[in-house]
Amino acid sequence: MEVLRRSSVFAAEVMEVFDRSPTDKELVSQAKALCRDYINSRLIRAGVSWSKPEHNTPVPGGKLAEVSTILLRLGDELEYLRPNVYRNIARQLNISLHSETVVTDAFLAVAAQIFTAGITWGKVVSLYAVAAGLAVDCVRHAQPAMVHTIVDCLGEFVRKTLVAWLRRRGGWADITKCVVNTDPSLRSHWLVAAVCSFGHFLKAIFFVLLPER
Repeated sequence: MEVLRRSSVFAAEVMEVFDRSPTDKELVSQAKALCRDYINSRLIRAGVSWSKPEHNTPVPGGKLAEVSTILLRLGDELEYLRPNVYRNIARQLNISLHSETVVTDAFLAVAAQIFTAGITWGKVVSLYAVAAGLAVDCVRHAQPAMVHTIVDCLGEFVRKTLVAWLRRRGGWADITKCVVNTDPSLRSHWLVAAVCSFGHFLKAIFFVLLPER
């Protein structure tokens, strides 16, 4: 099974920024690299084949690889807490996956709702889980090219909404502080808070998108 193709050279360039304060552009590039890795993991877990890999896309390496591992680990816990929330997202939103505009509008609406009350790492993990769940839906419905649209869409959302917050924390590596021990149970209060109302605002987004379907 062919999955999202990775480029170690590009990944090395992305990783260089951890030795200094990252720029907004670099934070967005890292966000997209992390998103590709997260989606790749979920496609593999779902047993979904990937027929249109994107060339020259980076694989997280070095410190970014550690960030990706933590992000996936927290995502596992988040999806374990609410297994039905992050699956079949297109069906929950009742949207067509054949229109790029519909998919991007839906994703951005959900993303904006997630961060309505502020930014936390738990909500960032939730954003990635939504992106991955929607990507799995797209591939399953013979729309693999839409995955790249989702990655780009997440990158644009990060650029507009999250870069200032990320920069204040020194970048993506700050998420590693969320895991302070090796305890396999990561059901911390911040993670639970990220999902406690997610089902409710999915319904809210459904009604927001209703006239546009």
